[in-house]
Amino acid sequence: MMARFAPPQIQDNPQGWGPCEMPEMYKDLPYQPFAKDVRLGKVSDWTGATYQDKRYLGKYNSAFAGQQYYAYYHEEDESSFQLVDTARVQRPIYQRGRRLFQQSKQRRERERRQQQAQANMQVLTKTQKNRERDRQRMLKKWQKQFGKQMQENRNKAPMKHRDASVQIKDDWPVVEEMDFPRLTKLNLPDIKEGEDLMRCGAMETYDKSYDRITTKNEKRLKRINRIFHKVTTTDDPIIRELAKSQGNVFATDAILATIMCCTRSSYSWDIVVHRVGSKLFFDKRDDSDFDLLTVSETASEPPQDEGASINSPRNLALEATFINHNFSQQVLRVGDDKYQFENKNPFVQPEEESEVASVGYRYRKWDLGNDIVLISRCEHDAVMYGPNNEVQFISVKSLNEWDSRFCGGVDWRSRLDSQRGAVLATELKNNSCKLAKWTVAAILAGSDQIKFGYVSRVHVKDTSKHVILGTQQFKPTEFAAQINLNMDNAWGILRCIVDTCMKLKEGKYLIMKDPNKPVIRIYDIPDHTFESDDEDESSSDDSEEESESEDEADK
Repeated sequence: MMARFAPPQIQDNPQGWGPCEMPEMYKDLPYQPFAKDVRLGKVSDWTGATYQDKRYLGKYNSAFAGQQYYAYYHEEDESSFQLVDTARVQRPIYQRGRRLFQQSKQRRERERRQQQAQANMQVLTKTQKNRERDRQRMLKKWQKQFGKQMQENRNKAPMKHRDASVQIKDDWPVVEEMDFPRLTKLNLPDIKEGEDLMRCGAMETYDKSYDRITTKNEKRLKRINRIFHKVTTTDDPIIRELAKSQGNVFATDAILATIMCCTRSSYSWDIVVHRVGSKLFFDKRDDSDFDLLTVSETASEPPQDEGASINSPRNLALEATFINHNFSQQVLRVGDDKYQFENKNPFVQPEEESEVASVGYRYRKWDLGNDIVLISRCEHDAVMYGPNNEVQFISVKSLNEWDSRFCGGVDWRSRLDSQRGAVLATELKNNSCKLAKWTVAAILAGSDQIKFGYVSRVHVKDTSKHVILGTQQFKPTEFAAQINLNMDNAWGILRCIVDTCMKLKEGKYLIMKDPNKPVIRIYDIPDHTFESDDEDESSSDDSEEESESEDEADK
């Protein structure tokens, strides 16, 4: 017999939607009452994190019959109907006052132990007494400390599931996986200072009047309309030129800093790797958030707001990047003669109307051993003059306060002048990865100083107005030691990833940090992945031109 399909019987309701009458199979089933104001919850939740706020645990519970949904059945004789006795149950006489009796018993036991301890102390020698006092003091300290930690852990909201920086497809195989505990043990000592291959750009001089800013004479942060070029590796014309004659690994300082400080990162990030012959090119995606500055990434309670909230992770990153760009240009002496490198900025276009930001590029080379020669584009933000009128290259960065209640509880306006160390220590805890990347980038570029500006919101709920509360200056190598940044380990991590990519066959790969685990994975991706429409159009135009030229040659 041939297979055939028997359509089910359905009821046609010309006046509306839904069935016209109760089906036979559901007539005798118990009925769960509901009200029109009852909220509808999720049909199913596989994450286990539906109700993160304890106040909403009973948000979708029915208002009828508690948990006994089918406790009452409507029948003719109403034999299942029962009255609920709400009268308070009287305890028997022998149970009354039991709690008071137990409390008094515990108090007597506690007094007895104290008296016994005092009697023992009288018998002990002086040294034993001191040891006993130290032991009891330490015991009280531990009880207080761990009790506080337990209370914090109890009140702490569960961490939300973070999203990956790029959607991983099922057909992208994982070629390598590296966990952070292994990476932290790597070491590559004795890497010499980078050698300058080319220097480009022009920088303005730092205005030292900003070193005298305090919370008493704060200064408003200005909006400065300047162009910042964040060109990736393969789009840099100078790196393309250098790749023809020297080096076999190419990247920018931002990409190198991200790889070298990867063990401090919590958020997801990704880097595209091109394996072309015996050369490696590390790139960022065109539409990625790679250049945005994270905020409170490594805090014990990172920001977890979602959507359009001003304190969501993405909006905080946009605000921090905006502050950093404006601060780095506001603290310069505009109008003075610029310090010009030998070559002009390679990214300035003649049709650009706005002024280009103060920046100096240094294309540097490092020998990492094992025939690996690294070439990178590094950046300086400004110059300043030292005690002997010598030129010093500096990196200018800004730390921003968004809400002291959620970022360590240290109010900058009351603490920055008197307890600057406490403010910096809180920032080192909450923004360990960001500060480490800034420090690594300054060391790679050979900066003499790194300037930090402390910028805060004028009002906690307004992200458009900010004030500068102070500045601080460090030498990059000294600051690296202060934040426990080991450059030998950073070079070791970079060398490990480079060696791994060098063993792969030619093609395109993606390095991505797992959004919820301390793991880095390398994926093998198709060659056309992440290519923009402009690139596709330009490649098609090139192919058309090539075909036309071939036709003309044939003629």
